[in-house]
Amino acid sequence: MIEIFLIGAIILFVFIYTGKINKGKFVDDNKGLFMLFKESDYEFLLRAKYGDLVVDADAVYITRIRNAGIVLALLVFVFITNLSFLNVLICFIVAFVVFKLPYLQLKSYYRNHLNEVDSLLPYYLKSLEVLAQHYTIPVALARSIDDAPEVFKPGLREMVAKIEAGDSTVDPYMDFAKQYPVRDSMRMMRLLYRLGLGEQEKKHQQLVSFAKSVSNLQLKSREQKYKNRLDKMEKMTMMMLVCTGGGGMILLLISMFMLLGSAM
Repeated sequence: MIEIFLIGAIILFVFIYTGKINKGKFVDDNKGLFMLFKESDYEFLLRAKYGDLVVDADAVYITRIRNAGIVLALLVFVFITNLSFLNVLICFIVAFVVFKLPYLQLKSYYRNHLNEVDSLLPYYLKSLEVLAQHYTIPVALARSIDDAPEVFKPGLREMVAKIEAGDSTVDPYMDFAKQYPVRDSMRMMRLLYRLGLGEQEKKHQQLVSFAKSVSNLQLKSREQKYKNRLDKMEKMTMMMLVCTGGGGMILLLISMFMLLGSAM
């Protein structure tokens, strides 16, 4: 089996190296077909993790297709002497897993990323509230970028760039909230937009209202943090009880078998 795998790998490499198989041309010719399998949120997840480092999201996606195709070809070579429906099915399942794994890893990263955002957003808004007391909202946003948590900086730069380009609608604020869709982010961005539209004489009243919302958000964040810690402690306690109880049962069974063995 190993010999067949190695021979198949060598033959595939030779064909690709000599140009008999042009994997790039094959993928490019069928790019439209492959794009049908592209996840709707793949590009968003990719940019959420790598930011500006992603120059061409389609090229990264095509790399996934190529890797899955290579794995599929190698597995077919492995089972070439024993091709059956089950073996072919296994080949396609493994190739599909190879294709899907990078997307699932991005999904997992994004979930963890949102937990980080959820905990940091109230504290960022608190610092923004202080700046808003001395500057207009667009200026406060621009000045907040340097001291903002790293996770917010790409979204803040995009939002400030849109506002400075002349977009006076709520869209830049909503785009930021969509990029970080955590608890109350939409509501807080709407409040921030309204604060920027308010007349100077009403600014103090609006700032007080915004400050109360930020304080409530901080309170919710602390409550969630304590709840997460409590849940973690409960899980650890339950795991210790299960391990202790399971270990005790195993020792009891071993003792019973030893007693039965000695009695026989």
